[in-house]
Amino acid sequence: EVQLQASGGGLVQAGGSLRLSCAASGLTFDDYAIGWFRQDPGKEREGVSSISTSDGSTYYADSVKGRFAISSDNAKNTVYLHMSSLKPEDTGVYYCAAMWYVGSGRVVGGDEADMEHWGKGTQVTVSS
Repeated sequence: EVQLQASGGGLVQAGGSLRLSCAASGLTFDDYAIGWFRQDPGKEREGVSSISTSDGSTYYADSVKGRFAISSDNAKNTVYLHMSSLKPEDTGVYYCAAMWYVGSGRVVGGDEADMEHWGKGTQVTVSS
């Protein structure tokens, strides 16, 4: 059974930083791309950032470029999302998801329709 466990959310003031973690199990980690998505009540879920755990390809939404950085520790089957210069509009539930990537012909991106496995989210609240 594939499991994705997101953690690291919390309450932070605008301008602050947080690091989210997504620990994966039950899959061949190196074959997948892992993505972070967020959803605020009343809004659609949006793709924030993704990374291929095999070739390091990355995707960032325009709204987070220059502020967020995604990384992968394949020895720990974990992907991190380093968030800095946080803004109130970054508030939401952050989910991590996995997409089979190696040999698929897919591109690392922010489309939730590409994701096959989802974890429960972690709440990020940025106060002004």
